[in-house]
Amino acid sequence: MSQELKSSESGVSTQEKNQRLRERLLPEIESFKAERSTLQLATQNKAGVPNASYAPFALADDGFYILVSELARHGVNLKESSMVSVMLLEDETEAKSVFARKRLTFDAVAELVARDSLGFDKGVEALSARFGEMIDNLAKLSDFNLFKLNPQQGLYVKGFGQAFSLTGSELLDVNWKRDGHHGAPAKSEFTSPTAAI
Repeated sequence: MSQELKSSESGVSTQEKNQRLRERLLPEIESFKAERSTLQLATQNKAGVPNASYAPFALADDGFYILVSELARHGVNLKESSMVSVMLLEDETEAKSVFARKRLTFDAVAELVARDSLGFDKGVEALSARFGEMIDNLAKLSDFNLFKLNPQQGLYVKGFGQAFSLTGSELLDVNWKRDGHHGAPAKSEFTSPTAAI
């Protein structure tokens, strides 16, 4: 068999493997997202000071919606800086090992949704469907703001040696990260607050 033919077959085989990986993983990731009620947020204020927090969320066809108060640090931070890192994390009691809990992390751009917009109604309805009338009551309070988190790039970790990068507008392109979790970061519009130092 010629080297050229082997290369061709290898390319097709890799493509088929990637397709099978995508078909197997995407439903699992969607199920994982549906099973979580809250997401963890890493926000920063305009001076770059970080804050870790969490918020209940609802997933719609155009992103993740959260309703947060301006009285909370993350509520202020999201208005000052749209750059946010998000994590959905398997519960400790469900994990086979606390060292390898399943998790989905992604960089996102937080978009403040105007109260008088269709997007506001859509986001509140999605949250209300998950969490009930408390959302409707909170949405009426002037200090609560609705944000849509638009994912840019992500990472799904199933366990030891099982990290998969997610790219594309809806995080639907899957690649196995054989170099672990710390490979070269994907290009994005984000820059570190200390990048200029």
